[in-house]
Amino acid sequence: MWGNKKPDTPQPAQPEPKNLPVNPPPKSSPATWEGTTAMSTDAMRPLGATADRATARLGPSLHIKGEISGNEDLLLEGSVEGLVQLDERKLTVGATAKLTADIIAREVVVYGTVKGNLRAKDRIEIKKDGSVNGDLTTARIMIEDGAYFKGSIEIDKSGEKESGSGSFSRSASAPATAGVGPKTI
Repeated sequence: MWGNKKPDTPQPAQPEPKNLPVNPPPKSSPATWEGTTAMSTDAMRPLGATADRATARLGPSLHIKGEISGNEDLLLEGSVEGLVQLDERKLTVGATAKLTADIIAREVVVYGTVKGNLRAKDRIEIKKDGSVNGDLTTARIMIEDGAYFKGSIEIDKSGEKESGSGSFSRSASAPATAGVGPKTI
C-alpha cells in the first residue's frame, strides 16, 4: 500500500530516481535538497553544464604513455608521453609535470616542462618556471619573465584549426628568458 504513495521529502536511503522531483528547485532558492547528499544529481545536469565541475587531476606519481582525451579541465602533475587532446577545455601543466607530448586544448597554462607542439584555440601561458620546447599555435600568448621557450609562434586569429586560411600569423624563435615583465602578443 505505501509503495504507491510518494514521500513528501526525498529519502537519502533510497537513491531511486522516482523519489526525486521532476523540476529541482533553482540554485538561488532556499529550499534545497539538504538531506540528499548521498544522491548524485549528475544524471539530471544538462550535457553542456560542466563549467562548474572541478578540474580533473593526474598526480605527480602517475606516468602515462598514450593518448589523453576528454571534455573537462585537466591538471597534469606527473609525466605524459603521447597526445593530450582537450578540444574545448583548459589544460594546466603543473610545476612537477614533464610532458613529451603534443597538446590540443582551448587554453594551456604551463608551470612545468613540455617538449612538443601546443595548439590552443584561445590562449597559451608559459609561467616563470615553465619550459616549452616546441611550436605554439594560438590566438593569444603570454610568456612570463624567467620562462623558457624554444620554437615558433603562430598567432591564429581565426580560432579555427584551418591552416592557410589567410589569417594573420607571426613567427618568432627565441628563448624567452629576459625582459621586464610578462610578454603578451
